[in-house]
Amino acid sequence: MRIAVLGAGAWGTALAMTYAAAQHAVSLWSHDPQHVAQMRQDGENKRYLPGLAFPPALSLHETLPAALQACELIIIATPVAGLRSTLQQLRTLSPETPLLWLCKGFEAGSGRLPHEVVIEELGARSACGALTGPSFAQEVARGLPCAMTLASNDARFAEQFAKHLHHPRLRLYANDDVVGAEVGGAVKNVLAIAAGISDGLGYGLNARAAMMTRGLSEIARLAHALGGRRETLMGLSGMGDLILTCTGDLSRNRRVGLALAEGRLLPEILRDLGHVAEGVLTTEVVAQRAAQLGVEMPITAAVLNVLGNRLSPRAAVEQLLARDPRTE
Repeated sequence: MRIAVLGAGAWGTALAMTYAAAQHAVSLWSHDPQHVAQMRQDGENKRYLPGLAFPPALSLHETLPAALQACELIIIATPVAGLRSTLQQLRTLSPETPLLWLCKGFEAGSGRLPHEVVIEELGARSACGALTGPSFAQEVARGLPCAMTLASNDARFAEQFAKHLHHPRLRLYANDDVVGAEVGGAVKNVLAIAAGISDGLGYGLNARAAMMTRGLSEIARLAHALGGRRETLMGLSGMGDLILTCTGDLSRNRRVGLALAEGRLLPEILRDLGHVAEGVLTTEVVAQRAAQLGVEMPITAAVLNVLGNRLSPRAAVEQLLARDPRTE
């Protein structure tokens, strides 16, 4: 299959390398011509995945028309902030090609989930979906085993492309609940910040387990209110992604929480991180949509107060611990 991956960050590059190594014809596009030139020279993406050589079947492009030529599948690997502008370019260049997106979060300003942005820009279409689940780019690029969800409103499309893209080291499971899959992928980043704060303050493994469990309940409540299915959150795109992001040392959002617990300021943390931490931008939008829908999300609210410098990390955790007893 001819695949165009749009976005040469860590995750887009890792997926492009995986499918190129599996003998798909893969084009990797970056909006930054200098980045493309450097990758061509190095034979790797030193900026995001240093030390991992590109497979021969991977081609690099600085222009979208060249990357999209004769492609049979487009995979958008930009952050949520770049999704809409990328879709606007596809509207004229390749409006009918089957499409997947990797971004996790809600769009700032509009509060839209990725599939809602796709509908607004390209119209209602069946040949599209979200590729999501527990996946660190560095491990995928190294060929380590991984399992993910391919979610689409069109169950046939999800099943078809899950088969096309299935790989011995990258197992894909079809799902027809896009809302549930996307909410799981978005809110787990917020909870990973909370997990980092808890760990950084030394509250221990019991506290982390409690936070993750109650956080999963928050995700499920919001997904249900938005039209998703609670059972989706028991799978890879919910519980699986939550476990990985809240416990893995490669998690950018968890690292943000750890740094906040040290008393560091958010602008400094994000500058030193060098990558996008989607949870930082997602937290406020999640809190807004939850408020609009009347969904209680106390952990999300606590993270928002810490990010906004309205509560210290320790005060936010103590506030959560002081909540009245509830039934589960």
